[in-house]
Amino acid sequence: MTIDLTVNGQPRRFAGDPRTPLIDLLREDLRLTGAKAVCREGFCGTCTVLVDGQPVPACLRPVGLLAGAEITTVEGLAPQGDLNPVQRAFLDHDVVQCGMCFSGMVVTLTALLHRNTAPTRAEVKAALTGNMCRCTGYERIVDAVLSLAPADPPTEAAR
Repeated sequence: MTIDLTVNGQPRRFAGDPRTPLIDLLREDLRLTGAKAVCREGFCGTCTVLVDGQPVPACLRPVGLLAGAEITTVEGLAPQGDLNPVQRAFLDHDVVQCGMCFSGMVVTLTALLHRNTAPTRAEVKAALTGNMCRCTGYERIVDAVLSLAPADPPTEAAR
């Protein structure tokens, strides 16, 4: 089966078993190794990518369901050699330790900030529900994201 999709702004064609997990296409065929294949059960969040702007675990998404989809990996969030705002905030707040969860969290939190430019602490924590970190507490991660909120956030009524 042949599937046409877009990955990080580039048209791509996959010819193979439609049951192939997206994570395998990304890592093995396209050599985009930012998303990690850890649990392969959708539990840990290390393989999170954006599918049409929504964070999804790439280990659970078969390529056959992605015809015409726009896929964005952590590599596609910023021009090569640059950091996106979440990556910069993680660096500035000394968030990353081993780095295994880093790409999934960056993708998930980038999507959150596209939906909501001034999330509350509770909203950031809720967004991270599908992303697991074994090395650090989540408070520095939340603080890093909150540092990206505008100085004068919109009121609850305006959201």
